[in-house]
Amino acid sequence: MGATGLLGNRLASALLARGATVRALVRPGATGEKRRALDALRARGVELVEGDLTDPVDRLAAAVGGASAVVSAVQGGPEVIVEGQVNLLRAAERAGAARFVPSDFACDLTRLDDGDNFMIDWRRQAAARFAGSPLGVLSVLNGAFAEVMVGFMGLVDWEKGTLSHWGDPDQPLDVTTVQDTADYTAAAVLDPALAGGGTVRFAGEVLSMRGFHEAVERGSGRRLDLRTLGTADDLRAEIERRAARTRNPFDYVALQYQWCMVTGKAKFAALDNDRYPEVKPATVEQFVRDAGPAS
Repeated sequence: MGATGLLGNRLASALLARGATVRALVRPGATGEKRRALDALRARGVELVEGDLTDPVDRLAAAVGGASAVVSAVQGGPEVIVEGQVNLLRAAERAGAARFVPSDFACDLTRLDDGDNFMIDWRRQAAARFAGSPLGVLSVLNGAFAEVMVGFMGLVDWEKGTLSHWGDPDQPLDVTTVQDTADYTAAAVLDPALAGGGTVRFAGEVLSMRGFHEAVERGSGRRLDLRTLGTADDLRAEIERRAARTRNPFDYVALQYQWCMVTGKAKFAALDNDRYPEVKPATVEQFVRDAGPAS
Protein backbone atom coordinates (compact mmCIF):
# COMPACT_ATOMS: atom_id res chain seq x y z
CA MET A 1 0.00 0.00 0.00
CA GLY A 2 1.33 3.45 -0.89
CA ALA A 3 2.97 2.45 -4.18
CA THR A 4 2.50 5.89 -5.75
CA GLY A 5 4.37 7.67 -2.96
CA LEU A 6 8.03 8.66 -2.95
CA LEU A 7 9.07 5.65 -0.84
CA GLY A 8 6.42 3.16 -1.96
CA ASN A 9 7.26 3.53 -5.64
CA ARG A 10 10.96 2.96 -4.98
CA LEU A 11 10.20 0.08 -2.66
CA ALA A 12 8.18 -1.70 -5.32
CA SER A 13 11.08 -1.27 -7.74
CA ALA A 14 13.61 -2.47 -5.14
CA LEU A 15 11.57 -5.63 -4.52
CA LEU A 16 11.32 -6.27 -8.26
CA ALA A 17 15.08 -5.86 -8.57
CA ARG A 18 15.51 -8.64 -6.00
CA GLY A 19 13.29 -10.97 -7.98
CA ALA A 20 10.15 -10.64 -5.88
CA THR A 21 6.63 -10.81 -7.28
CA VAL A 22 4.93 -7.55 -6.33
CA ARG A 23 1.24 -6.76 -6.00
CA ALA A 24 0.37 -3.13 -5.21
CA LEU A 25 -2.85 -2.09 -3.49
CA VAL A 26 -3.83 1.28 -4.99
CA ARG A 27 -6.74 3.60 -4.37
CA PRO A 28 -9.29 3.78 -7.19
CA GLY A 29 -9.30 6.74 -9.54
CA ALA A 30 -5.61 7.64 -9.66
CA THR A 31 -4.90 10.38 -12.21
CA GLY A 32 -2.05 12.52 -13.43
CA GLU A 33 1.37 11.82 -11.96
CA LYS A 34 0.06 9.00 -9.77
CA ARG A 35 -1.51 7.31 -12.79
CA ARG A 36 1.76 7.56 -14.70
CA ALA A 37 3.67 6.09 -11.76
CA LEU A 38 1.24 3.16 -11.62
CA ASP A 39 1.44 2.59 -15.35
CA ALA A 40 5.23 2.49 -15.09
CA LEU A 41 5.05 -0.10 -12.29
CA ARG A 42 2.57 -2.20 -14.28
CA ALA A 43 4.92 -2.10 -17.26
CA ARG A 44 7.64 -3.56 -15.03
CA GLY A 45 5.43 -6.44 -13.94
CA VAL A 46 3.71 -5.13 -10.81
CA GLU A 47 0.13 -6.37 -10.41
CA LEU A 48 -2.18 -3.50 -9.45
CA VAL A 49 -5.20 -4.19 -7.24
CA GLU A 50 -7.64 -1.41 -6.36
CA GLY A 51 -8.61 -1.02 -2.74
CA ASP A 52 -8.45 1.19 0.32
CA LEU A 53 -7.37 0.73 3.93
CA THR A 54 -10.94 1.46 5.01
CA ASP A 55 -12.36 -1.45 2.99
CA PRO A 56 -13.93 -4.35 4.92
CA VAL A 57 -11.35 -6.88 6.08
CA ASP A 58 -12.68 -9.59 3.74
CA ARG A 59 -12.29 -7.31 0.72
CA LEU A 60 -8.80 -6.27 1.76
CA ALA A 61 -7.88 -9.92 2.36
CA ALA A 62 -8.92 -10.73 -1.19
CA ALA A 63 -6.63 -7.94 -2.42
CA VAL A 64 -3.76 -9.34 -0.36
CA GLY A 65 -4.41 -12.72 -1.97
CA GLY A 66 -1.56 -15.17 -1.55
CA ALA A 67 1.10 -12.57 -0.69
CA SER A 68 3.64 -13.79 1.86
CA ALA A 69 4.41 -10.25 3.09
CA VAL A 70 2.36 -7.06 3.26
CA VAL A 71 4.35 -3.82 3.27
CA SER A 72 2.75 -0.48 4.11
CA ALA A 73 4.23 2.80 2.89
CA VAL A 74 1.20 4.97 3.59
CA GLN A 75 1.16 8.46 5.09
CA GLY A 76 -1.68 10.32 6.75
CA GLY A 77 -3.40 10.94 10.04
CA PRO A 78 -4.34 8.46 12.77
CA GLU A 79 -7.24 7.18 10.66
CA VAL A 80 -4.59 5.91 8.23
CA ILE A 81 -1.53 5.20 10.37
CA VAL A 82 -3.43 3.60 13.25
CA GLU A 83 -6.89 2.45 12.19
CA GLY A 84 -6.06 1.88 8.52
CA GLN A 85 -2.92 -0.12 9.18
CA VAL A 86 -4.59 -2.20 11.88
CA ASN A 87 -7.32 -3.01 9.35
CA LEU A 88 -4.66 -3.96 6.80
CA LEU A 89 -2.90 -6.16 9.37
CA ARG A 90 -6.15 -8.01 10.09
CA ALA A 91 -6.66 -8.50 6.36
CA ALA A 92 -3.12 -9.84 6.01
CA GLU A 93 -3.81 -12.28 8.85
CA ARG A 94 -7.02 -13.47 7.21
CA ALA A 95 -5.27 -13.88 3.85
CA GLY A 96 -2.60 -16.09 5.39
CA ALA A 97 0.36 -13.73 4.97
CA ALA A 98 3.42 -14.39 7.11
CA ARG A 99 4.86 -10.91 7.57
CA PHE A 100 3.66 -7.33 7.95
CA VAL A 101 5.82 -4.22 7.61
CA PRO A 102 4.13 -1.05 8.92
CA SER A 103 4.92 2.42 7.63
CA ASP A 104 7.35 3.40 10.42
CA PHE A 105 10.45 4.63 8.52
CA ALA A 106 11.66 7.16 11.09
CA CYS A 107 14.12 7.70 13.92
CA ASP A 108 14.09 5.26 16.83
CA LEU A 109 10.45 5.46 17.89
CA THR A 110 11.07 2.76 20.49
CA ARG A 111 13.10 5.25 22.54
CA LEU A 112 10.60 8.11 22.44
CA ASP A 113 7.80 8.97 24.84
CA ASP A 114 4.24 9.98 24.10
CA GLY A 115 4.14 13.68 23.30
CA ASP A 116 7.65 13.89 21.87
CA ASN A 117 6.30 13.82 18.31
CA PHE A 118 2.61 13.45 17.52
CA MET A 119 3.20 11.67 14.20
CA ILE A 120 5.48 9.13 15.84
CA ASP A 121 2.89 8.77 18.62
CA TRP A 122 0.50 7.40 15.97
CA ARG A 123 3.06 4.82 14.91
CA ARG A 124 3.63 3.81 18.52
CA GLN A 125 -0.14 3.47 19.00
CA ALA A 126 -0.32 1.28 15.90
CA ALA A 127 2.55 -0.87 17.17
CA ALA A 128 0.67 -1.44 20.43
CA ARG A 129 -2.35 -2.60 18.42
CA PHE A 130 -0.18 -4.97 16.36
CA ALA A 131 0.98 -6.77 19.50
CA GLY A 132 -0.24 -10.35 19.66
CA SER A 133 -0.62 -10.74 15.91
CA PRO A 134 0.44 -14.14 14.58
CA LEU A 135 2.25 -12.32 11.76
CA GLY A 136 5.90 -11.40 11.99
CA VAL A 137 5.61 -7.62 12.34
CA LEU A 138 8.83 -6.03 11.09
CA SER A 139 9.57 -2.37 11.80
CA VAL A 140 12.14 -0.76 9.50
CA LEU A 141 13.72 2.45 10.82
CA ASN A 142 15.97 4.75 8.81
CA GLY A 143 16.49 7.89 10.89
CA ALA A 144 15.71 11.03 8.91
CA PHE A 145 15.27 11.05 5.15
CA ALA A 146 17.99 13.11 3.49
CA GLU A 147 15.24 14.60 1.30
CA VAL A 148 13.42 15.80 4.42
CA MET A 149 16.58 17.19 6.00
CA VAL A 150 17.32 19.29 2.93
CA GLY A 151 13.67 20.21 2.28
CA PHE A 152 10.70 19.89 4.64
CA MET A 153 12.71 20.28 7.84
CA GLY A 154 13.41 23.91 6.91
CA LEU A 155 17.09 23.75 7.84
CA VAL A 156 18.47 25.02 4.53
CA ASP A 157 17.57 28.43 3.15
CA TRP A 158 19.25 28.60 -0.25
CA GLU A 159 18.08 32.15 -0.88
CA LYS A 160 19.56 33.51 2.35
CA GLY A 161 22.55 31.19 2.19
CA THR A 162 22.05 29.71 5.65
CA LEU A 163 21.71 26.37 7.36
CA SER A 164 19.96 26.81 10.71
CA HIS A 165 19.49 24.30 13.50
CA TRP A 166 18.68 23.94 17.18
CA GLY A 167 20.68 22.04 19.77
CA ASP A 168 24.22 20.70 19.95
CA PRO A 169 25.81 20.94 16.48
CA ASP A 170 27.96 17.90 17.29
CA GLN A 171 25.17 15.49 18.31
CA PRO A 172 25.30 12.48 15.93
CA LEU A 173 22.25 12.00 13.67
CA ASP A 174 21.06 9.11 11.47
CA VAL A 175 20.29 10.14 7.87
CA THR A 176 19.24 7.94 4.92
CA THR A 177 17.98 8.70 1.42
CA VAL A 178 14.57 7.45 0.32
CA GLN A 179 16.18 5.18 -2.28
CA ASP A 180 18.51 3.57 0.25
CA THR A 181 15.62 3.13 2.69
CA ALA A 182 13.73 1.30 -0.07
CA ASP A 183 16.74 -0.91 -0.81
CA TYR A 184 17.29 -1.83 2.85
CA THR A 185 13.57 -2.45 3.34
CA ALA A 186 13.38 -4.76 0.34
CA ALA A 187 16.35 -6.73 1.65
CA ALA A 188 14.76 -7.03 5.10
CA VAL A 189 11.35 -8.02 3.74
CA LEU A 190 12.90 -10.91 1.82
CA ASP A 191 15.26 -11.97 4.61
CA PRO A 192 14.17 -15.36 6.02
CA ALA A 193 16.10 -14.63 9.21
CA LEU A 194 13.54 -11.91 10.00
CA ALA A 195 10.48 -14.10 9.48
CA GLY A 196 9.51 -13.60 13.11
CA GLY A 197 9.54 -9.82 12.80
CA GLY A 198 11.32 -7.35 15.08
CA THR A 199 13.00 -4.01 14.47
CA VAL A 200 15.89 -3.24 12.14
CA ARG A 201 17.71 0.07 11.96
CA PHE A 202 19.63 1.46 9.01
CA ALA A 203 21.43 4.71 8.29
CA GLY A 204 22.99 5.90 5.07
CA GLU A 205 25.29 8.13 7.09
CA VAL A 206 25.75 9.16 10.70
CA LEU A 207 26.78 12.78 11.04
CA SER A 208 26.13 15.81 13.23
CA MET A 209 24.41 19.04 12.23
CA ARG A 210 27.89 20.47 11.76
CA GLY A 211 28.82 17.54 9.55
CA PHE A 212 25.49 17.83 7.72
CA HIS A 213 26.24 21.51 7.02
CA GLU A 214 29.67 20.65 5.65
CA ALA A 215 28.27 17.83 3.50
CA VAL A 216 25.55 20.08 2.03
CA GLU A 217 28.17 22.73 1.23
CA ARG A 218 30.42 20.21 -0.51
CA GLY A 219 27.58 18.60 -2.41
CA SER A 220 26.02 21.86 -3.56
CA GLY A 221 29.17 23.88 -4.06
CA ARG A 222 27.41 26.62 -2.10
CA ARG A 223 28.63 28.54 0.94
CA LEU A 224 26.06 28.37 3.76
CA ASP A 225 26.36 30.15 7.09
CA LEU A 226 25.77 27.74 9.99
CA ARG A 227 23.33 29.30 12.45
CA THR A 228 22.48 27.90 15.87
CA LEU A 229 19.00 29.01 16.93
CA GLY A 230 19.18 27.84 20.54
CA THR A 231 19.58 24.82 22.79
CA ALA A 232 17.43 21.70 22.72
CA ASP A 233 15.57 23.11 25.74
CA ASP A 234 14.99 26.35 23.81
CA LEU A 235 13.59 24.25 20.96
CA ARG A 236 11.21 22.44 23.31
CA ALA A 237 9.99 25.79 24.60
CA GLU A 238 9.48 27.03 21.02
CA ILE A 239 7.43 23.92 20.21
CA GLU A 240 5.26 24.56 23.27
CA ARG A 241 4.78 28.21 22.28
CA ARG A 242 3.68 27.24 18.78
CA ALA A 243 1.41 24.49 20.09
CA ALA A 244 -0.31 27.01 22.37
CA ARG A 245 -1.18 29.38 19.54
CA THR A 246 -2.28 27.00 16.77
CA ARG A 247 -4.81 24.23 16.32
CA ASN A 248 -2.76 22.72 13.52
CA PRO A 249 0.04 20.52 14.92
CA PHE A 250 1.64 20.32 11.49
CA ASP A 251 2.77 23.90 12.12
CA TYR A 252 5.43 22.57 14.48
CA VAL A 253 5.93 18.90 13.60
CA ALA A 254 9.22 19.65 11.78
CA LEU A 255 10.51 21.11 15.03
CA GLN A 256 9.37 18.02 16.92
CA TYR A 257 11.33 15.82 14.54
CA GLN A 258 14.37 18.04 14.97
CA TRP A 259 14.03 17.88 18.77
CA CYS A 260 13.95 14.06 18.67
CA MET A 261 17.19 14.13 16.70
CA VAL A 262 19.26 16.90 18.30
CA THR A 263 18.59 15.67 21.82
CA GLY A 264 19.98 12.27 20.85
CA LYS A 265 16.87 10.69 22.34
CA ALA A 266 15.92 8.92 19.10
CA LYS A 267 19.48 8.11 18.00
CA PHE A 268 20.05 4.51 16.93
CA ALA A 269 22.20 2.67 19.46
CA ALA A 270 23.34 0.23 16.76
CA LEU A 271 22.86 -0.23 13.03
CA ASP A 272 21.92 -3.27 10.96
CA ASN A 273 23.62 -2.09 7.76
CA ASP A 274 26.04 -5.00 7.86
CA ARG A 275 23.19 -7.47 7.34
CA TYR A 276 23.02 -6.35 3.70
CA PRO A 277 26.50 -5.34 2.49
CA GLU A 278 25.24 -5.30 -1.10
CA VAL A 279 23.39 -2.05 -0.32
CA LYS A 280 25.85 0.81 -0.76
CA PRO A 281 24.10 3.86 0.74
CA ALA A 282 24.71 7.36 -0.55
CA THR A 283 26.27 9.99 1.68
CA VAL A 284 24.55 13.33 2.19
CA GLU A 285 27.21 14.94 0.00
CA GLN A 286 26.46 12.48 -2.82
CA PHE A 287 22.73 12.96 -2.42
CA VAL A 288 22.93 16.76 -2.61
CA ARG A 289 25.29 16.62 -5.60
CA ASP A 290 23.04 14.16 -7.45
CA ALA A 291 19.93 16.21 -6.65
CA GLY A 292 21.26 18.96 -8.90
CA PRO A 293 21.93 22.68 -8.51
CA ALA A 294 20.46 24.29 -5.42
CA SER A 295 17.81 26.88 -6.11
